[in-house]
Amino acid sequence: MKNIAAMALACTFAIGAFARPGTKTDYNVTEYGAKGDGKTIDTKGINKAIDAAAEHGGGTVYFPAGSYLSGSIHLKSNISLYIDQGATIIAADFTPEAGYDEPEKIVTNEYEDFGHRHWHNSLIWGEHLHDVSILGPGTIWGKGLSRSNKIDKMKGEEDKSPNKSIALYMCRNIIIRDVSILHGGWFGILATGADNMTIDNVKMDTNRDGMDIDCCQNVRVSNCSVNSPNDDGICLKSSYGLNTGRATENVTITNCQVSGFNEGSFLDGTFQRKDQRIADNGGGPTGRIKFGTESNGGFKNITISNCVFVYCRGLALETVDGAILEDVTITNITMRDIVNAPIFVRLGARMRGPEGTPVGVCRRIIISNIMAYNVDPRQSAIISGIPGHDIEDIRLSNIHIYYRGGGTKEQTQREVPGLEKEYPEPARFGVLPSYGFFIRNVTDLKMNDVEVSYINEDQRPPFMLDNVTGADFQHIRAQKVKDVPSFVLHNVTNLNIFNSINIANTKLGTISKKEIQ
Repeated sequence: MKNIAAMALACTFAIGAFARPGTKTDYNVTEYGAKGDGKTIDTKGINKAIDAAAEHGGGTVYFPAGSYLSGSIHLKSNISLYIDQGATIIAADFTPEAGYDEPEKIVTNEYEDFGHRHWHNSLIWGEHLHDVSILGPGTIWGKGLSRSNKIDKMKGEEDKSPNKSIALYMCRNIIIRDVSILHGGWFGILATGADNMTIDNVKMDTNRDGMDIDCCQNVRVSNCSVNSPNDDGICLKSSYGLNTGRATENVTITNCQVSGFNEGSFLDGTFQRKDQRIADNGGGPTGRIKFGTESNGGFKNITISNCVFVYCRGLALETVDGAILEDVTITNITMRDIVNAPIFVRLGARMRGPEGTPVGVCRRIIISNIMAYNVDPRQSAIISGIPGHDIEDIRLSNIHIYYRGGGTKEQTQREVPGLEKEYPEPARFGVLPSYGFFIRNVTDLKMNDVEVSYINEDQRPPFMLDNVTGADFQHIRAQKVKDVPSFVLHNVTNLNIFNSINIANTKLGTISKKEIQ
């Protein structure tokens, strides 16, 4: 019996050893010419290891501890990159020796910017692949990546420099897990048309977008931390980058954190704030989880839960290019030190897409269990369609927002611009005449157990409704200054307010203008 047990134990260890990355069953990049010394360009050695694995039907390409300077790394099907603890893949400076691929020569459309319609000019990229993984506790450092592209006006050419850490185009069955990304370039991860994708336990500290999930289906984002002071953290898009409209749908985002600390101070644990360049951009750090701005194909069947926003902009749901945004559930969100609207739901008509595309639709949205503290007072929560195109069927419940306050009586008289064709960003609306919620061009709104309050006195009313049809408010609490109304109404039909603290039960038919204390 002892011999059998010993054999079983030995067999278990053998299986474990076989499964561990870095064993002889893997393709160690150092055995194919990569040095990992932080000085040698290792592009060729890394790609040789990938090619060798692909020739044998797939396998794990292993990066032991070291610093691997590289240009473009070509992913292939059935390949896993494993970046071990202490290993860093570093984007080399943009020189001929680095071995970066040029951006695709064929521009698929005229509607997207350079970054959204090119994938090859990246540190790690794959196209039309299946069953690909990027794993391990190591780091991807986009040191040599650009955060944008510069146009040479004299030559009429766009900059060809690499600008993405990971780019995936029309791939399926993707896993990105456990890695850290520092200074990721224009995009830490750009996934376009990538289906059946899992992004888990990824930490990013980057200079523009963290992850853009564009025209993708069946996606799971979990346990990720994204610090992106200068652009969005986790961003769902449905661009025209595939030369057609394709919805981003069947997506879950859960147990994630987004923030806008100074770049680099998240991964090093110092969590610094108030970088001067951020302070000067007028909107504060970005961070946040957002749908849009690119919104040609649509957003459908999406759930966001158990997420934390820290020192960044608020939650943003946007469709402005003709997309249908529908069937979205967002719950269990905490926010602290938010620099603009804590909730921004926007249906607009920028219409950056093929001529003749109709204005989009925004409907069937549930937002619940939200706690936001120390929110910038300039923009309240905004839910805004445009004339003739209402946001429909939206439910908000169990929400408590603490604003910093400080609004003035003069600000209550301000006319808010429509901005129907403008880039959708809360700061562009300016200081709003209500401090809690500004709701315009909405049909079928229900709010239950919603409380707004301020840290410092605010002279503006808590709620302003403009061109709203069918609005039910129940169990509302709204801090306000004496003689300031709780609700200001303009062109409102079928309004019900009941069971609310210090607000009389109210039922109205059609009102052109009214204040409710």
